[in-house]
Amino acid sequence: MTRLRQMMLDELERRNYTQNTRRAYLQAVADFAHHFHRSPEQLGLDHVRDYQVHLFRGRKLKANSVSVHVAALRFVFIAVLKRQWPVTDTPYPKKPDTLPAVLSPEEVTRLINAAVTPIHRLILMTLYATGLRRTELTQLKIADIDAPRMVIHVRGGKGRKDRDVMLSPRLLEALRHYWRGLKRKPKVWLFPGGNWHTDVDRPITDRVVWNACAQAARRAGIEKPVHPHTLRHSFATHLLEAGADVRTIQVLLGHSSLKATTIYLHLSRRHLQATASPLDALPLSLNTPV
Repeated sequence: MTRLRQMMLDELERRNYTQNTRRAYLQAVADFAHHFHRSPEQLGLDHVRDYQVHLFRGRKLKANSVSVHVAALRFVFIAVLKRQWPVTDTPYPKKPDTLPAVLSPEEVTRLINAAVTPIHRLILMTLYATGLRRTELTQLKIADIDAPRMVIHVRGGKGRKDRDVMLSPRLLEALRHYWRGLKRKPKVWLFPGGNWHTDVDRPITDRVVWNACAQAARRAGIEKPVHPHTLRHSFATHLLEAGADVRTIQVLLGHSSLKATTIYLHLSRRHLQATASPLDALPLSLNTPV
């Protein structure tokens, strides 16, 4: 391990960054060093700017991915190497203001029914029933399932924040059925890791959750892009269409700002259809001029 990598690890741990953030930052800095064939200690602001252009033009990365690289480089140069330059010299790229894909209830049903394995089916049901992020799902522990109160405790979600989400009776029934079928009962992790989910000492990875979504979408013939966050978006949108208020959905999703939650107003059919188009108020004839 290089000295700089150890310095990064120490600083990341000191600031209590999540394991996912640590991995992403270390990989981004390693990619940056590999691109220039030099240690970041020998590179500077101009290299960072050139690298941002390379990420867009050469690697064809999207704005969200480039933002992760920029955050990692800011961290290593400013927090670790103590370089004195304003963060405005390494701006985050402007992200396109696009709406996420949302599945209809019928598509969610097809997706769950098309799951490749029973544990994949349970993963899809849990994502849709709770609106959890994929990392939050992988870190679920048996003790987080609070059946008497019918809630699931989410420990250390995004921003290191805990929250509770609803425990669907149907999901609880599916979890109990899954538990009864396990030959080796895990003591900690709700979803054990390993190739056959028999490694009870570690949880499943993000990749398992991604594969559960992608494989089921292909089998169900769903042409929309489907990934774990698609079920999170669908969860929130369907709650809104069923009459839940935005503030409640914000709490369930663990959004720190209500602004992040209001995007679902643009996706909800109930809210879109509640407002008539101004065209409907015009006294137009159905006959078209010849």
